[in-house]
Amino acid sequence: MFDSLSDRLNSVFKKLKGHGRLDEKNIQEGLREVRLALLEADVNYKVVKDFIQRVKERALGQDVLKSLTPGQQVVKIVHEELIDLLGGQSEELNLKAKPPVVIMLVGLQGSGKTTTAAKLSLYLRRNKYAPYLVPADVYRPAAIEQLHKLATEINVPAYPSTPDMDPVDICRKAIDEAKKNAYSVVLLDTAGRLHIDEKLMQELVAIKSECQPHEILFVADAMTGQDAVNVAAKFNELLDVTGIVLTKMEGDARGGAALSIKSVTQKPIKFIGVGEKLSDLEVFHPDRVASRILGMGDILTLIEKAQSSIDANEAKELERKLKKSQFDLEDFRTQMRRLKKLGSIEGLLKLVPGMGKLRDKLKDVKVPEKELARVEAIINSMTPEERHEPKIINASRKQRIARGSGTSVQEVNQLLKNFEQMQKMMKKMMGQSVKGGMRLGSGTGSSLRKKRKKAKRKKKKR
Repeated sequence: MFDSLSDRLNSVFKKLKGHGRLDEKNIQEGLREVRLALLEADVNYKVVKDFIQRVKERALGQDVLKSLTPGQQVVKIVHEELIDLLGGQSEELNLKAKPPVVIMLVGLQGSGKTTTAAKLSLYLRRNKYAPYLVPADVYRPAAIEQLHKLATEINVPAYPSTPDMDPVDICRKAIDEAKKNAYSVVLLDTAGRLHIDEKLMQELVAIKSECQPHEILFVADAMTGQDAVNVAAKFNELLDVTGIVLTKMEGDARGGAALSIKSVTQKPIKFIGVGEKLSDLEVFHPDRVASRILGMGDILTLIEKAQSSIDANEAKELERKLKKSQFDLEDFRTQMRRLKKLGSIEGLLKLVPGMGKLRDKLKDVKVPEKELARVEAIINSMTPEERHEPKIINASRKQRIARGSGTSVQEVNQLLKNFEQMQKMMKKMMGQSVKGGMRLGSGTGSSLRKKRKKAKRKKKKR
């Protein structure tokens, strides 16, 4: 989402660093370009004005002008002010209250409330809570059915509401049900509209009054830019929301909503939706997002993604197999699936510091997402025996595997050839240190023997 803004800002900072020494004129010109970049990214003009003023006051200080690296100092100031603009620090959900904790999701129709409710449930379940989904949107066709389907998919219970029920009654009865069954968190998926209207707002106010939610999360579509900010302000005015969830952050919108919404509403962004999968929900970290915008990467998020996907015991077992040269196609498929859980390869590269600068060089390189899917399809079409012992795969087996995976025999041959080469390389790497030590030892022994023989010859001559 921030690619365009990131490119513009990095171009500005490159010019500032190129000046060596900075004066007021250089800084003014640089900040003018920063202001244009933010406005083009659809950031609220009042927010931009205040942001530039704060950066200007700090950048024109003597600490910057007299610094040996003034350009880097300006980047540091912009980074710190971006973090502050985005909220300063991450805000957690209020889950310390006596259970069940009630979380009410509000927003316009199409913003992604229902999917976000399911994503939040999955997030809570993974963090050892017992969530309970409540479909309270009785107006949108199939809204209740959609949430029940998602609940089944992630194995989370849902209240059996029907379209003929009153939304306030649904929420009240669902909370009573949660108390009886010891569910720790109740998520109310309320109705939305295509635009704000009086009837919708009165219904939401009634639910708030009746259920006394601990959290009211406004769900906004980040792709709608300043419209999302304006709607958030109106919802906040009436309901006093406690936090914001920005959906569709993986899209190619300009990112103005994320940079404006905290300043306009004075309410923190708590989560962001970064994909279509139900696991694609992240806690919002202002410092990490600011680093991504400035092309500094986000190693902490990358580490968290890896830790959530990799099991310590499985990692030890894999290491054991590699040492004993027992790594087979079954293990290879497992590692591919684990890689896919981390997200797209292109998305992961953006989290690595410095990769932003290589974007132009890598723009023609296609990320092998489809190739990985094809390889997995071929392995899936093999029997367990074939995956463990690829050498038994003869011509007739290759034809069967190709038919089953929708590929060709040539592609099956290529996979087997590549895997065999990979096995040889792994075996060589695991044994290299041992062999190197043996060569070193034999070489040293040989050298000593030669010295002894030479010494004996000298004695005989004497």
